[in-house]
Amino acid sequence: MIDHRRLLARWRRLDPVLRDLPLGLLFLAAAFVPALRNHGTELGGLPNRPFDAPAIGVLLLETLPLAVRRRWPALCLALVSLGFALDQLRGYHSVAGTALAVALVSAGAHVNRRRATTALLFSAAYVLLAVVLFRSGSEPLVEFFTFYLLLVFAWGLGAWLRSTRVAEADRRRRVAEDTLAAERTRIARELHDVVTHHVTAMVVQAEAARYLTAAPDRLDRTLTAITGTGRRAITDLRHLLDLLNPDHGPEARTPSPGGLLALVEHAREAGQPVEFTEEGTPAESAGSADLVAYRVVQEALTNALKHARGSRTSVEVHHGEREIAVAVSTAGSGSTSPGGSGRGLAGLRERVGVLGGDFSAGRDGAGFTVCARIPTGNPA
Repeated sequence: MIDHRRLLARWRRLDPVLRDLPLGLLFLAAAFVPALRNHGTELGGLPNRPFDAPAIGVLLLETLPLAVRRRWPALCLALVSLGFALDQLRGYHSVAGTALAVALVSAGAHVNRRRATTALLFSAAYVLLAVVLFRSGSEPLVEFFTFYLLLVFAWGLGAWLRSTRVAEADRRRRVAEDTLAAERTRIARELHDVVTHHVTAMVVQAEAARYLTAAPDRLDRTLTAITGTGRRAITDLRHLLDLLNPDHGPEARTPSPGGLLALVEHAREAGQPVEFTEEGTPAESAGSADLVAYRVVQEALTNALKHARGSRTSVEVHHGEREIAVAVSTAGSGSTSPGGSGRGLAGLRERVGVLGGDFSAGRDGAGFTVCARIPTGNPA
């Protein structure tokens, strides 16, 4: 069975000269068909002349340059135009003269430099040919003008194709730039979530360790917690770097091992009293909602450690049929609104918004509350 897609792919990989050569050969072969002889373009009214030895050179000049119509379009137009002029002056009136329209369309589409100069030179050459034919033949002047308008139309068609191609290239470039910017934003957001959380916990634990020199057991537990936090940070960073690897499969990003409970335990190890409540059963096809819920809790606990260390914090997660509801509240007089750059909360708001959910973060009395409603079933 013939694989048409594979054949088409091989054809597109060929050099443009090899792909365009058959078009020139087709015009050349058509010129020798008996029924088509002397039935081509007739400009000037000169009498028909049967093909002779010079006709072979004229036909070759009219047709074979089409092989370079995309690589050297200006050269193609010049050679085909010369062949067309000789065709008309000799009175062959070959169907191969139709190649002039193809050369004009190609020039209009592929000439990138000195386009105006190319058009002016071609017009001047046509005026010269029209004057010679007008003096030698019997065709009225208006016919030359009409034919010139047809030539202008062919050039304009090529110019339209060129503008369409340029516009499509610009659109693809903008899409690529937007995709790159979005990917950079995603990477920055992931790095912020992973690094800020773990480093904050390590800083809090290290500061606490300074006051535990008189209690070796507690100091040992604290140093062990710091070591564990550092290892988890390395694991998460490696996972993120794996996702950036081009050879990495398109698998969905998942939270750290242990899920939300492990996240809460890490915060407790850092000295933050956290009450954790999880209701409902996580959906099997929650899509990226699980990851977003994890990041919401992670960012909220990080802010609690940084800005309300030691204050009571509650984490409530409810898994519904169509959404995940998250609420993280930090109470106590020591609780303050997160200072920093605000990048974490802004990133969460964007994450939740992309999935069609709702996000809010702000003061709630003396504390600070982060709430999110995340629809499930969205692809990761």
